[in-house]
Amino acid sequence: MRKLLGILFVLSFLSPKLILANATPEHAGENTEKLSAEEQKRADMSEYVKHHTQDVHDFHIFSDNSAGKHYGFPLPVILWDNGLHVFMSSKFEHGHKVVESKGNFYKLEHGKIYKTDAAGDLKLNEHGHPTVKAPLDLSITKNVFVTLIMAFVLFFVFKGMASSYSTSMSPKGAAKFFEPLVLFIRDDIAIPNIGHKHHKKYMVYLLTVFFFIWSLNLVGMTPFGVNVTGNIAVTFTLAILTFIITQTTANGNYWKHIFWMPGVPVPMKIILAPIELLGVFIKPFALMIRLYANMLAGHIVLGSLISLLFVFQNWGAKGAFLGLTLFLNIIELLVAFLQAYIFTMLTALYFGFAVEEHHDDHH
Repeated sequence: MRKLLGILFVLSFLSPKLILANATPEHAGENTEKLSAEEQKRADMSEYVKHHTQDVHDFHIFSDNSAGKHYGFPLPVILWDNGLHVFMSSKFEHGHKVVESKGNFYKLEHGKIYKTDAAGDLKLNEHGHPTVKAPLDLSITKNVFVTLIMAFVLFFVFKGMASSYSTSMSPKGAAKFFEPLVLFIRDDIAIPNIGHKHHKKYMVYLLTVFFFIWSLNLVGMTPFGVNVTGNIAVTFTLAILTFIITQTTANGNYWKHIFWMPGVPVPMKIILAPIELLGVFIKPFALMIRLYANMLAGHIVLGSLISLLFVFQNWGAKGAFLGLTLFLNIIELLVAFLQAYIFTMLTALYFGFAVEEHHDDHH
């Protein structure tokens, strides 16, 4: 595992060499031919930062602009538009071609698929946004692909760990690294926040959330444009799961503290009830925004700093930004772990509120 962390760090540090390759013309704006060379470079860098944080329909590794070649692989496009339409994203040719499927025509524009005509007319409004219909997109995008890969990796890693304990209770292989983390989550997160009596039934979810978020955060440190935990749809789903588990496993004491708080005058109970009920929904919202905003901001800052290496011509400025980028990469490795820890800690805290018993107050 230490070797894996080292490889991820090296890949994140080598990102500057791959940035220019990824800043391909299809990532630039439509009016780039009117810009000067310096303005073009700035526009490409700005567009790359945006593209790096977005979910797309192919896995783009890098490009060789001199040869006009792109290295990567397409992903399945799955659309529902009066029927199922399935084809590979390579048919779009990076947004330059209209794809026909069962008599319908589709075009890829800024990472989204729109239904159009054979000519590919998107009918833009005054703000430059397409006004045509967008079909229901169920595609295997880059974020979905990486999520599935990491889910399988974690499944087989922990399945192997479980099998190793069937022959010996001493940790072997990957278990030597993961066992202290599992014990840390149990002894320092689950038990203190949930209690000895109820913590076991939440351990599976807490371990899954922690290692799932942490692994995706580490993959996001590579220069391949992976930004799963910086996608609000992903953090929303994780927050909703925490919300559902909290509400469905809560005891009567939890609901009593929300709708009729004990130990306070009746007028205050009436005032506090809507406030406490609002807090039920604010807690998962805070979980969603905290993880999303922190990871997205990290990607934007690192992408912007790396881009500046190719904008400034002064070697002193290049060296300063390179050193700052290296320092922030090290910080991001800590943030990757810290955000997984915070999400798991707050989730355990909410579970603890849900199962807290009345006598625990006196205890």
